[in-house]
Order: sequence, then structure tokens, then C-alpha cells
Amino acid sequence: MKLRAPFASFAVVLTLWASVGHAQEAVIRKNLAERVPQLKAIDEVNKSVIPGLFEIRVNGTDIFYTDAQANYLIQGSLIDTKARRNLTEERVEKLTAIQFDALPFKDAFTMVRGNGSRKLAVFEDPNCGYCKRFERDLQKVENVTVYMFLYPILGPDSVEKSKGIWCAQDRAKTWLDWMVRDQPVAAAPSTCDASALTRNVDLGRKHKVDGTPTLIFSNGLRVPGAIDTKQIEAHLSATKS
Repeated sequence: MKLRAPFASFAVVLTLWASVGHAQEAVIRKNLAERVPQLKAIDEVNKSVIPGLFEIRVNGTDIFYTDAQANYLIQGSLIDTKARRNLTEERVEKLTAIQFDALPFKDAFTMVRGNGSRKLAVFEDPNCGYCKRFERDLQKVENVTVYMFLYPILGPDSVEKSKGIWCAQDRAKTWLDWMVRDQPVAAAPSTCDASALTRNVDLGRKHKVDGTPTLIFSNGLRVPGAIDTKQIEAHLSATKS
């Protein structure tokens, strides 16, 4: 669910109240541990913007809400109806943000069109149908440098195709031959080092990249899903490389 005010920043940060007191936090942690053990370890407890409602963060980026005694547990989005903002979504976006300049570009291959002045990183699985549609739209975008992180998460064949692409003499051409022109990918030689693919999967899991394609723009904006050419252009125009 996305409720955003017109022209609102994509990087709006959820402002929490003061930190929970140690005694109050201890009560919440104790009661939830006893009553909802499947939550496992709680990473953080904070007051929410609603008096008496507390934000519970578990597993790095999973957000729940509870009352002061942890008698009730809420799973879902907290919406600011006046500002038309999904506060839970904004909080998760902040927690899962990937700093563009910190990406391990050595584990990606690069495609440059035009002057390459605008930058975009993409996580894609070669067997993802949405990724193929996205790639066809991406071909219409000029003056962009695309850092392609192969992200084989859809099964063993995705791993084999990704190895074939990563180990090809011309990675970009092999990728586009498969994704845009439906030409088969040759098997990777047994001597090829494709350990970058494992690192990419580890990186994506760390940052909760749960689907493909996932786009990371140079201003830190993260966009999941196969957006069209017009949307790609709009986001690229809004970034500052």
C-alpha cells in the first residue's frame, strides 16, 4: 500500500518519539518472549507516533506494533491519514536502504548507453519474466550507465544461466542476447570463477531484496518491480549522480 502526498520525498524518515525507558522495554520484551516466542530475538523497541503504541523491530527489518504491556500485537501498516503517508513502509525503506556508492561494483558488469552520465544498479534473475519485460523498456533509455548484479534466486537453472553470462567473453552482449533477443546462454567453463554470484545473493538477502528486478538509483532510491520507460526516466531525472 502506498499513500504519498504529491511531490513528497521518497526518502522521508519516520520520526519516532524518545527512546523507550529501560523498564518499559523490559516488560515488552519479557511478555512477547513468553507469549510469542516465534518472534525470536527483538532487535529494537521504540515508541511510535501514536501514544501508547510501540514499534517492535525483529529480524532486521520486520516491523510490528504492540501496547505497553504487549497484550496485543499488530502486524500491518501504520498510515498517517492526514499526511497520506505509509509510516511503516517509510521505516522499512530506511532500514533496507542500500547506499549506491557502497555497492560492490566488482561483482556486477556494466552497460553504458550514450554518455552514461546517469547511473542505475539493478538486481535481476535471468529466468525472471518481469526482468525480461523491464530489459526491453530499459533499452529505450539513453545516457545511462547500468550496473547489472546477477541475482539467481529462482532455482538451479537461474544459477547455471547466470554463470554462463558472468563467464562469457562479453557479459553485456550475452545478457542482452538472452533477455531481449531470446538467444540461448552457453554453459560456463568449469574453470570460471563465478563466486560473485554467491556474493550477490548474500548481499541481496542482507538488504531484503526479495524479488527481481530491484532497482537502486544513485540517490539511494530503491524501486522493486518492472517499471516502464517513462518511470525509469522520471527516477533517473530526479537523481543526482
